[in-house]
Amino acid sequence: MLLKIVIIFVFIFIFFNLRNILKLNRKQKVYRSKKITTFNKKNFHNWMNLTKKERYNLSKQDSLNYMDRRKHLLDEIRNEYKKISRENSEGKK
Repeated sequence: MLLKIVIIFVFIFIFFNLRNILKLNRKQKVYRSKKITTFNKKNFHNWMNLTKKERYNLSKQDSLNYMDRRKHLLDEIRNEYKKISRENSEGKK
C-alpha cells in the first residue's frame, strides 16, 4: 500500500516537472523577438520585416512610453507652478 502511494507521488512529480519544462519551451518560442527598438530611415527594412503583431506591440510600447514621459512632465510643470504661486503669495504679505 505504501509502495503504491510512493509510486503515484513520483509519477505526479514527474508529470508536473515535464509540464513546466514544456511551458517554458513554448514561452521561449513566443518571446523570441527581434532586438530592434528604435527605427529610422536606415533600418526601415528591418521594421518592415517584423510581423504585424510585433510592429503593433512596438508601437503600443512607444505610445505608453510617450504617455509616461508626458505625465511626468505635466507633474513637474504643476509642481513648479505651485511653487511659484506660493512664492508670489508669500511675497505679497
